[in-house]
Amino acid sequence: MKVENESGDKSYLKDLKGRIQSNLSGYLRIVLTAFIVLIQFLFIIFLPFSLRNMTVYFYYIWEIISIIAIVTLVNRNQSPSYRLAWISIVMILPVSGFIMYYLWGRASKSKRNLDQHILRQISYGKQFLLQDEDVYLDFITKNPVQGRMVKYMETEGFPITAGNGVDFYSMGEDIFEEIFKDLEKAKKFILIDFFIVAEGGIWDKMHEILKHKISEGVEVKFLYDDFGSAIRTRKYFRQILEHEGFEVRVFNPVHKYMGELYMNFRSHQKIIVIDGEVGYTGGFNLADEYANLIERFGIWKDTGIRIRGEAVWGLTVVFFQMWEASENSDKHVDYLKYKTNFTQNFGDVYCQVISDGPANNPSNPIESIYNQMIVFSDKYLYITTPYLIIEDYMKTSLIEAAKRGVDVRIITPNIPDKKNTKLLTNYNYGPLLKEGVRIYEYTPGFIHAKQILTENAVIVGTINMDYRSFYLHYENGVWMSGKKIQETVRKDFFNTFEISKEITYEEWLNRPYRWKIVQPLLNLFSTLF
Repeated sequence: MKVENESGDKSYLKDLKGRIQSNLSGYLRIVLTAFIVLIQFLFIIFLPFSLRNMTVYFYYIWEIISIIAIVTLVNRNQSPSYRLAWISIVMILPVSGFIMYYLWGRASKSKRNLDQHILRQISYGKQFLLQDEDVYLDFITKNPVQGRMVKYMETEGFPITAGNGVDFYSMGEDIFEEIFKDLEKAKKFILIDFFIVAEGGIWDKMHEILKHKISEGVEVKFLYDDFGSAIRTRKYFRQILEHEGFEVRVFNPVHKYMGELYMNFRSHQKIIVIDGEVGYTGGFNLADEYANLIERFGIWKDTGIRIRGEAVWGLTVVFFQMWEASENSDKHVDYLKYKTNFTQNFGDVYCQVISDGPANNPSNPIESIYNQMIVFSDKYLYITTPYLIIEDYMKTSLIEAAKRGVDVRIITPNIPDKKNTKLLTNYNYGPLLKEGVRIYEYTPGFIHAKQILTENAVIVGTINMDYRSFYLHYENGVWMSGKKIQETVRKDFFNTFEISKEITYEEWLNRPYRWKIVQPLLNLFSTLF
């Protein structure tokens, strides 16, 4: 039931009751997968002990295997942290470590095949992203600093669009109100893609609206990640939706890769497109904690954007790239069926929709875009991220920005959702704080928002400042340049600074002694978590 709020608008969330619904079959699937990996791990660990009677031969085999593994790893075209983690494992466990790397660290045949399939779908979709040369040339001529990034992103296949209207939402509950309102207005189609789908109050309301829209003849395509949603959706969730008229696809089913850690590669994207006219993205998932209907880690802060204009087509293409990547078929969607030709401007925001994923490794454009945001900043650089686990070169970029007088501030959570990532995030504070980067912790609870803002532009999307987002997950975001949107996000940053606690270098030095022991060990293997 809709109720009126104080402004007279319909409120969808006021009477919703949040809940956490767990799925035993989902737990069992994930536990079974983990168990199979654990059995492999234990077998590999104890294998050298079974060969202890062959001491002399075993020693030489040990040495040869170690040399081969290390030479192979040093020459792999992967991130330094990833190589260092595996080299450390091979040095500590020469025989077992080599077998682990062979099974889980290298690109297996199935892994390469999946990557190639996804790259083909991405490549096919990119042909529908055409750059308006007048918009491009006008922007880079008038904006030489931002123009450097725009050139790079355009080269990577992300065209710049003009005349977009963008609304920014500083909390998840606010954006869900708008999403439900726009879903009610859908006439032709609705495209939905999320990492986490959790049955609860938010899902109940969305499910109700979507079923009603299907009954009216609206096409609904629903895509979700299997690992992200398995535990919090009921058994036969997909089949139930398909019976109700939804078109459903699931990205990278967990059971397909039980013997490989490639199950770690997930689609972390969040996209909603309605009739090709309105698009949404941000850090939020379809779960009650994102709208603070339930409390998990204090007050949950997430952000998102609502876009009208040409940039909606960019979100549409990203959706269909992952939609087609989720099934092994040679038949393609008719992309142009879902394109809207706009005849008006909705605002003054320039947008570039960006996306990325592990099939691009080691050439990941989003990681480079983030680093360029840091390098090209001149006055201020503000970041929100739930996790801060980055390569040394990006730490250097942040430190250099602070040293040249840029006001560099990063907000992370006070209450974490994962203890290990909290320890790693805290460990990364040290060198940054020492060199003048200011770090805040969001004291009301957990900040899940993913944003990076400078005086030149802002990015809002699904991208965390960590190895997982830069290398292991499929992500998306929107780079935006426009005075109003940048100032709106900037105000939200300052509102958040005010309710957050600034961490000093002295406080970091005096962190618990047990942290000081554990953190360096965790950091060594941070890319494998």
